[in-house]
Amino acid sequence: MPLVSTGELVSAAAAESRGIAAFNVITLEHAEAIAAGAERAGAPAILQISENAVKFHGGKLAAIAAAASAVARASTAPLALHLDHVVSADLLRAAADEGFSSVMFDASKLPYDENVKATADAVRRCHERGLWIEAELGKVGGKDGEPPLDAHAPGVRTAPSEAAAYVADTGVDALAVAVGSSHAMTRRTASLDHTLIADLRHAVPVPLVLHGSSGVPDEEIRRAVAAGMVKINVGTALNTAFTGAVRAFLEADPSTVDPRKYLAPAREAMAGTVAGFLRTIRA
Repeated sequence: MPLVSTGELVSAAAAESRGIAAFNVITLEHAEAIAAGAERAGAPAILQISENAVKFHGGKLAAIAAAASAVARASTAPLALHLDHVVSADLLRAAADEGFSSVMFDASKLPYDENVKATADAVRRCHERGLWIEAELGKVGGKDGEPPLDAHAPGVRTAPSEAAAYVADTGVDALAVAVGSSHAMTRRTASLDHTLIADLRHAVPVPLVLHGSSGVPDEEIRRAVAAGMVKINVGTALNTAFTGAVRAFLEADPSTVDPRKYLAPAREAMAGTVAGFLRTIRA
């Protein structure tokens, strides 16, 4: 099936008051698992490659982008390709050339005024290339080895009035907000602020994005979508499934040297995780 644009999938989900899941791709097995899980659940999904994943591949975007794109095109599920948490200007420029329909530009660590300026410039450049663009306001935390943030600490969560001004001043197509989740959580214990999600939904005219969804329990995700969250990002949960399957296989058979023996169950474990999240998000 031809690649679908991220904007199309997110807009369709928002129009129907449902969620759309975006899953992080690190290896070819991740991409294959996401496609298999989407087919199993009968649902569309977004394959997203982060700047950190590109760094893992030696800073070269083309190969992993081509692999993810090829997997998506061979799938019977509607799938999109998204470049996530981009800081590098060079990587931002490369997105359209490598088949991405969307980018998440991350200036969230900058002071507010600098975030607005940098993001508005990124929006202009992305829209000139036909790219849909997401940005972040607030502090989700947990990336690059950072400890998870206290979701109730001052200045952590996204303020609706500031979000409205930010969207108006930058022109972003979607907004990632801080409402109680954190990146890199390996236990699903996050408690979201559903009142804040609803307030943000009414304050901004663009779809809301939940980062750090791996640490959010199923019922919290369902409530978040009902309150107005649209794009649901999942990464660590796939890695937890992958690593758990590899570890279990090698503990049972430590003499194995053929990586296909343990990558197959690892890929299957990720596919099951993908299907589970998709069913939850679309329930």
